[in-house]
Amino acid sequence: MAKAMEALLAVVLLLFCGEWQVVRGEFDYRDALSKSILFLEAQRSGKLPQSQRVKWRGDSGLTDGKLQNVDLAGGYYDAGDNVKYGLPMAFTITTLAWGTLDYGKELKAAGEIQNARDAIRWGTDYFLKASATPNELWVQVGDPQADHNCWERPEDMDTPRSLYKIDKDTPGSEIAAETAAALAASSIVFRFTNPRYSHLLLQRSQSLFSFADRYKGTYGGECPFYCSVSGYNDELLWAASWLYRPTKSSYYSNYIIQHDDVKAYVNEFNWDLKYAGVQVLLTDLYFQGEAQFSAYRSNAERFVCSLLPGSPIRSVKTTPGGLLYVRDGANTQYVTSAAFLMARYSDLLSAKKRTLSCGNTLFKPNDVMGFAKLQ
Repeated sequence: MAKAMEALLAVVLLLFCGEWQVVRGEFDYRDALSKSILFLEAQRSGKLPQSQRVKWRGDSGLTDGKLQNVDLAGGYYDAGDNVKYGLPMAFTITTLAWGTLDYGKELKAAGEIQNARDAIRWGTDYFLKASATPNELWVQVGDPQADHNCWERPEDMDTPRSLYKIDKDTPGSEIAAETAAALAASSIVFRFTNPRYSHLLLQRSQSLFSFADRYKGTYGGECPFYCSVSGYNDELLWAASWLYRPTKSSYYSNYIIQHDDVKAYVNEFNWDLKYAGVQVLLTDLYFQGEAQFSAYRSNAERFVCSLLPGSPIRSVKTTPGGLLYVRDGANTQYVTSAAFLMARYSDLLSAKKRTLSCGNTLFKPNDVMGFAKLQ
């Protein structure tokens, strides 16, 4: 199963950190940024708006949900498939919202801020439909086996639009929590441009987080295509962190501190494993004066040090050309996601005029950004 959607989203996020000019006469970051967001429009499911820029795409999946008398039209198809998977789709929206929040000025300068917001809302509108009933979340539309055996345009698909959901009897904390994270992060994106919609997203996010935390369990229904190997604790921390950012509620900060896994030393960030994202996100808050998140800052440093060439605790191999090599199968998703976190961490160091210590080796912010760009 290709992971093209989330991989390209991470590319979008890294590009926010780059320079707009052509690099070495061969790479135009502005053009790549535009095309990466445009890619998402080609992945849209449902009734397409008049503003749709990918004109060769048509309406599709208009009756999604009909089998259970629910409206699940909309959202995004996964990679080259016609299946809609809740977990990677939610991760896509969370990370896109993060990039839009922290690099909004750069997006605006590139003329892409509204396109980014539209991409986020296409996802959040779908999640609102999928979570309309309390303690219930529709997490997948489409039969993956039948879909994979029949490659066709979504406008022409005739494979079953099977429906899968989680509830208190069939929990899926990782998917519910990731969806909560997506809605919380997106609520901040729309806070000033659409306050009413922002409030709705935040309320639904809080409801989904409570559902995920109260009825704990890992959902296996998306296996073997999107199995949550890491469990759900990382998604719960991820969601709590994103909920704390707009609410500043002590409930979420206490949750983050009480559920901190001090042994969560990781060297990758992806749709299944969110610890590194939590650590970098909370490091930003730590640098803003929230000392209670110091342990997360330490783990964020360890993550970056695990990737940097020359670091004594480096644990990820690279190809002869310098590309991070995590594992076979869609390796680019791990590369681009890591590159974004490293670029973001470099910006945090630069803003505070700090360096990074990996054992006895010191790295400047430019060292970290340079490796991110190399990817």
